[in-house]
Amino acid sequence: MIPRISSGARIAGATVLVAAAAAILYGCAGAPANDDSASLEARTIAMMKESFKAHGQAGLDRLDQDDTQRVCSRYSTTPPPAAVAKKIEAENLAKVRYPADGKLMGDWKKGEKIAQQGRGMQFSDDPSKPAGANCYACHQLAPQELSYGTMGPSLYKFGKTRGYTEENRRYVWAKVYDAEAFSACTNMPRFGERHILTDEQIRDVVALLMDPNSPVNH
Repeated sequence: MIPRISSGARIAGATVLVAAAAAILYGCAGAPANDDSASLEARTIAMMKESFKAHGQAGLDRLDQDDTQRVCSRYSTTPPPAAVAKKIEAENLAKVRYPADGKLMGDWKKGEKIAQQGRGMQFSDDPSKPAGANCYACHQLAPQELSYGTMGPSLYKFGKTRGYTEENRRYVWAKVYDAEAFSACTNMPRFGERHILTDEQIRDVVALLMDPNSPVNH
């Protein structure tokens, strides 16, 4: 990783500031916005767009939130109410796009490389090259790993524990494609919905978790 703050990171930081502003506006209870708070939120977003400059592939469009992101910003300091979470999950699950050919698994060896690769979305990365999933930053994948993140649960023995079924393969595909479909306001990236990973890459990540020969399941 590059040990400096890139424009992409600064833009991401701007999004955090927008979320923080929204949290102040809506309060910990997540109350609906009134006219004044909505106006302040709009001015805050406008200020962010004026303050941050596009640099290569790190454009200001990253400050534009979709419906899910806008709602989750309102609950940045507390989990969304059950009814709100259920609505977010249902809406995102309905938008999950499965591969047209029905093939859900690819090559776990390629999936392992994708999981360990964190480059792809910074302004300094080559946009013509595939992005990585950066899975190791949040999950343990195999016992021989010496360093891994703990923000997410361990994925070691994922398929072996849950079963190598078609139903579970579909679940993994959907979870990688858009994690909001199963956990509202999650920190996990929406790899397919946000076009971070291609269908082929998602297949390979599914194989990493669901192939009995993968080191994840040994």
